[in-house]
Amino acid sequence: MSFPYLNETQTLTDEMRSELPGDFIRLSDGVTHYELSGPADAPPVVLVHGFSVPYYVWDPTFAALAEAGFRVLRYDLFGRGFSDRPRVIYDINLFDRQLGELLTALGIISPVNLIGLSMGGPITLTYTDRRPELVESLTLIDPAGFTLSQPWYFWLITLPILGELFFGLFVGENLFTKLVEDFFDPKNIAEFLDRYRVQMSFQGFRRALLSTMRSGMLGDFSETYRRVGEQNTPVMLLWGREDKTVPFAYSQYVMDAIPHAEFHTIEDAGHIPHYEQPGVVNRLLLNFM
Repeated sequence: MSFPYLNETQTLTDEMRSELPGDFIRLSDGVTHYELSGPADAPPVVLVHGFSVPYYVWDPTFAALAEAGFRVLRYDLFGRGFSDRPRVIYDINLFDRQLGELLTALGIISPVNLIGLSMGGPITLTYTDRRPELVESLTLIDPAGFTLSQPWYFWLITLPILGELFFGLFVGENLFTKLVEDFFDPKNIAEFLDRYRVQMSFQGFRRALLSTMRSGMLGDFSETYRRVGEQNTPVMLLWGREDKTVPFAYSQYVMDAIPHAEFHTIEDAGHIPHYEQPGVVNRLLLNFM
């Protein structure tokens, strides 16, 4: 029986999706919401978002790369945005499978340039680790994948029933508090939060986040970092100097594991430097790719 998250009052249906922006495609685990732009024969770039903010977090990057002549794909991870919330374990295998199946279904067969933000880091790392021949380059932006200090209530989340109860009672407005912390300068965050709130009303959102946390997606991927560091795949690392979510100091762990990575510090930016400093980051991405 599903836990009754009372604020999740809507169900994603085909009729509802027909009124939404973007496109939809059915994969083995459910329907994925995506947007694809740019010349069909151009080099492909795939943007993978983080823990909970769906693909609109890529707005400045998506537009700039498409205008520069790349074939750019962004999509909502399962459980987020307008993608399905299947009743599965939200682990690295699910997200890796979603990415692989999406590329195949869209006929993107040439090696891709992957860009992963935060939790999208471990997802793109894993795809690169498992299929290096299908990756042209990898860019990591403030990536997760380390054992970070957790808040006092984190242990509650791992417990059956208590975790669901905690999420039902307390995970809501505090998500917005965490999003504010992602910004160095939150002056333009109002619209960002309004768009985030939409996905919270669809059934399965909190269940997906809870499963993601329980399945280790916010845990240690250091071995995956190390294996990618042993490949010849070109890697670029970007990190906001003022990141409070995955602190800047963790950039050294990535550089130790992938010493050939091209590293750039983004000043006056928090956890989403591509969003706060799009001019700087877009220029670096274009030069790298």
